[in-house]
Amino acid sequence: QVHLVESGGGLVQAGGSLRLSCIVSGRTFRQYYVGWFRQAPRKEREIVAGISWTGSMTYYADSVKGRFAISRDNAANTVTLQMNNLQPEDTAVYYCAADLSGSAVRSGSAGSWGQGTQVTVSS
Repeated sequence: QVHLVESGGGLVQAGGSLRLSCIVSGRTFRQYYVGWFRQAPRKEREIVAGISWTGSMTYYADSVKGRFAISRDNAANTVTLQMNNLQPEDTAVYYCAADLSGSAVRSGSAGSWGQGTQVTVSS
């Protein structure tokens, strides 16, 4: 397992942007598939985006396609989620998660999770 710490959340007006970072500790980070999830009040947690360990394959939920971009820097043990044109419905706690199995991450069953960072979008 690896240890994950998210940062970059905050309050932003609709149409604005935020950049979330997930710093991962662990010597084998570059082998891990990493995903970003979010959970809004009274809603189930959902995957937002995911990225393979090489960065060559990415996944986006339909609700964020064209607005969010996931990337990773294996040398810096960091996965970033750039969020543009944010809308009030994007308000949630955002988590990053990692696992050696991409399918485990995409299904929400990743072995390692961060503590989350709050994103609030005002209308």
